[in-house]
Amino acid sequence: MAWERKMMRTVRVRNEQKVGTLARLLAAISSMGASVGSIEMLNETAHSVLRDITVYADDTEHMDKVIEAMRHNEGTRVLEVRDEVLALHQQGKIAIHSRFPIDSIATLRRVYTPGVVEVCLKIADDPELARLYTSVSHMIAIVTDGTAVLGLGDIGPLAAMPVMEGKAMLLESLVGLSGVPILLNTKDPDEIVQAVTAIAPTFAAIQLDDISAPRCFEIEERLQSMLDIPVMHDDQHGTAVVIASVLMVAAKRAHVDIGKATMGQIGLGAAGNAIGRMLMRLTGDQVLGADLSEEAVERFTRAGGKKSDLKEIMSECDIVIAATGARNIIKPEMIRKGQIILALSNPNAEIDPEEALAYGAAFAADGRAVNNVLGFPGIFRGALDSQAPRITPEMLIAAVEVLVSMTPSGELTPNPLNKKVHQEVARAVAETAMKQGIARAEYAPYLQG
Repeated sequence: MAWERKMMRTVRVRNEQKVGTLARLLAAISSMGASVGSIEMLNETAHSVLRDITVYADDTEHMDKVIEAMRHNEGTRVLEVRDEVLALHQQGKIAIHSRFPIDSIATLRRVYTPGVVEVCLKIADDPELARLYTSVSHMIAIVTDGTAVLGLGDIGPLAAMPVMEGKAMLLESLVGLSGVPILLNTKDPDEIVQAVTAIAPTFAAIQLDDISAPRCFEIEERLQSMLDIPVMHDDQHGTAVVIASVLMVAAKRAHVDIGKATMGQIGLGAAGNAIGRMLMRLTGDQVLGADLSEEAVERFTRAGGKKSDLKEIMSECDIVIAATGARNIIKPEMIRKGQIILALSNPNAEIDPEEALAYGAAFAADGRAVNNVLGFPGIFRGALDSQAPRITPEMLIAAVEVLVSMTPSGELTPNPLNKKVHQEVARAVAETAMKQGIARAEYAPYLQG
């Protein structure tokens, strides 16, 4: 997932109404190695201009120096420094709300006792009716143990909650699904599998998130075999879908035939393993894989990959994808002319894209070009609308093809906030499930709309 670890503050300033005051202020911010986001003018008089300026810095110390430089700018008075991110997260970002107002005794009797008894008895006689008469049909458990959170690593389940809330917001706002964060205070695979299995009747699907490798592979595989609802580890498959689409767009732009190119995957953790496997499914060709962990390499070769190393991949491959977490592991002199390089680790890439291009790469990008939000909402919506019991590789490939087809000219991905993109991903995923004969329903109203 796209993740650039920057600190953000909103700084309210009053500038003198003199030519050059704002320009000097922005130059002062830039000279400190910081960057500016939005600038909002709040008020203007004959003597001054009041503005809110969003500033990005590396850390607290850096931000303090930037604010101090702003205070010393001629004609500028810093009035307030606000942390808008913390303010937005106060009391959490999600809540459960009733779909119907309880504004009368008659309504109360329908939604609760005695009316609800009839619904309970119908579901007891036919459990499939739970999809029709309860929220199970649109509920997704977003499960984490907090061991691999963004670029932060093992920070624990409670600290992972803001990320899980964010995923729930995206599911609801983009495709109308109800994501429920589930924080598990255990790292034991057996206990995680047991816990998720026990709560599974509440949900129509399970989204695993931020669970570290190699445990994530075992946990996903076991849950998929035990449950008859979709289970997907987003860090693996959501990432692979988006990366594959980016690669196909980039290859077309660089005039590289992905079907004939030699491809290498450096780093075979949760994301890297899934990306390599996705590329093999798309092309039918073997992908070279390298990792410091022999276990990771063996897992990849069992899936059809070829054992390799950094030196061989950089010298032999036309397309190189790196997801190692290691900064600057790819040296500029390793770049071959005409290569496509995706250096995905955040916040520090395996090689700076600009540097890779300067040394001859035909195309280069880093993790800022990738956002999992383009994948998981539509994939889950399509799986739930078709009532598929699992998410197949073919369903994931269908999602890739939609993202490629809907990417505007000159861009690497579609706009992640374009709901039409997610609707089309859902439609393609559902259609694929039906073609495979695993769907238990025709199109839901969401897809028909």
